Amino acid sequence: MVDYATFVAAFPEFASTMTFPEAQVAFWLGQAPNQISERLFGANYNLASMLFAAHNLALGAKDAKAAAFGGIGGSSSGLTSSKTVDKVTVSYDTGSTTITGAGAWNLTTYGTRLYKMMQGAYSGPFYAANRRARIT
Repeated sequence: MVDYATFVAAFPEFASTMTFPEAQVAFWLGQAPNQISERLFGANYNLASMLFAAHNLALGAKDAKAAAFGGIGGSSSGLTSSKTVDKVTVSYDTGSTTITGAGAWNLTTYGTRLYKMMQGAYSGPFYAANRRARIT
């Protein structure tokens, strides 16, 4: 299992113990073995575990921020493609950063990275045949 120091070295954005207490990081790292298959990820297992933890920590930080401003943490919403405040509007191309079928993994960059790894881990070996066009 990945420890706190290794996780923070790989993902320094989670180093603030005020925002991400060590116990919270340890909790999500501890959940990874229940959700991520070491057999399937092989040498990439530790990275997959850290991405799993980072995804959940990022979602938790979003919920905590909402709750701090009187909102309700744990509410689910998709990616924001545009937002207007007063006379200023901002739009984002969410299609270029989301993966079809990834669901909630699309809510963080850590989740999309993990999902891409999942796709590779579950696809197995493949064989590409050399096909020649037949002209008749």
